[in-house]
Amino acid sequence: MDIDVVSSPIHETAADAILIFLYQNSPFNEALNTLDAALGGLLREVTEAGDLTGKSSDLLVLYPRGVIPAQRIIAVGLGEAEEITPDTIRRAAAQGIKKARDMKARTVTALLPDHPDVNTAAEALTEGTLLALYSYHGQKSKEKAQDLPEKLTLFVTSEQDIMAAQQGVKAGEAVAAGVKITRDLVNLPPNICTPAHMAQVAEEVAQEAGLKIEVLKKKQIEALGMGALLGVAQGSDDPPRFIILEHNADKAEALDTIVLVGKGVTFDTGGYSIKTTDGMVGMKADMAGGGAVIGAMRVIAALDVPLHVVGLIPAVDNMISGHAFRPQDVLKASNGITIEIISTDAEGRLILADALVFAARYKPAAVVDIATLTGACMVALGTAAGGLFSTDDTLRDALMQAAERTHEKIWPLPMFAEYDKLIESNTADIKNTGGRYGGASIAAVFLKHFVDYPAWAHIDMAGMAGIEGVSGSENPYVPAKGATGYGARLLADFVRHWK
Repeated sequence: MDIDVVSSPIHETAADAILIFLYQNSPFNEALNTLDAALGGLLREVTEAGDLTGKSSDLLVLYPRGVIPAQRIIAVGLGEAEEITPDTIRRAAAQGIKKARDMKARTVTALLPDHPDVNTAAEALTEGTLLALYSYHGQKSKEKAQDLPEKLTLFVTSEQDIMAAQQGVKAGEAVAAGVKITRDLVNLPPNICTPAHMAQVAEEVAQEAGLKIEVLKKKQIEALGMGALLGVAQGSDDPPRFIILEHNADKAEALDTIVLVGKGVTFDTGGYSIKTTDGMVGMKADMAGGGAVIGAMRVIAALDVPLHVVGLIPAVDNMISGHAFRPQDVLKASNGITIEIISTDAEGRLILADALVFAARYKPAAVVDIATLTGACMVALGTAAGGLFSTDDTLRDALMQAAERTHEKIWPLPMFAEYDKLIESNTADIKNTGGRYGGASIAAVFLKHFVDYPAWAHIDMAGMAGIEGVSGSENPYVPAKGATGYGARLLADFVRHWK
């Protein structure tokens, strides 16, 4: 979709639809008063009649019938002006643009909602619009329907606001592009989205966005002693990849370094600790953390965030064969720690272990990993939020603030010393599971053994990726079916607002 910013009167534009936003119990601003006058008082008439209240999610379609050049007006409520947030605008924009799409509108003009910060409002409107219009056609044989609307013209009330709105549009487009990459990757079937394919997509993103990339193959991974990662990968005919993306690689010495780590299990059978038939459906999404990191790195590069940011994605298949690892095998991670395998279905923490060790070489100010890691986290938090574990309160708070801004929710969970006792092993330094209860915290405590830097956070996004039969978001800019793209916006926003 093409998006322009102009300041000419909205009622003079010829469009298939005009999109306006109204606050509840608030007087019209100058632009709405001007539009209402051109409509002969129609807006005021429907609001006074109670047909259009301005409540959140309120929507009404009006037909000017030739009074102005536009064919229809789509009015969307924002709720109380005092409660406005960027997510309010994202949701209202998504609701309005979906209605325009349903009505086959090709061209839409939108009046930027009143907000103290024009840039923020324009970014939120653009982001909500583009995310709402996302669709995945996949491998269907029928030709994909035309993407509508084709053009959005964003109207601001003053020429002085054009530059700020344009900057907001650019940021919104960058965020939406990153989320699209994440959603596309997670939606792909596992026979296409192999570790090699994830690496190929990362290379394409790097080339497009100007990121430095290195993709390590099996022999290079072996040379690094990543025995935990290799143990998971050894049962598959698809060899592993270790993907390294860098933003501002040439400025690493001068800038703070943030490392993002994403789990990339492109399909998880559970290995010899095999999943049930129903439990295995949706496991193509077990690389959603890795997909989120690739998407976030695309956003970070597009917006040229003034930090040195590294994205690490260990990509493997967890399969069953005569070569697959087994319960009671002992693996050695790249920091020398030995791990007794209790469950081969607790594989994500193994590949993250070697990635977290690798992250230390960048001397990071902070490391954040994200993974569809435990069903236990999903039992605790459902599909409402990801679990957050952190060794640093400042990092924890920064991630919580990013979650508030993006509405990609996370919730702090503990890493008590008692959990560490549960992964003591008789034959190795630690074991990879610790019993039935407290599974999300046990997994986080396991990962902490591979952390050697002052600030680390782990996000368990189980339940948030859009796994088949679980997703069902009522958020209008998040698909109700298929991949949500969760994590890309959260991580990118966190990096953008890093102290």
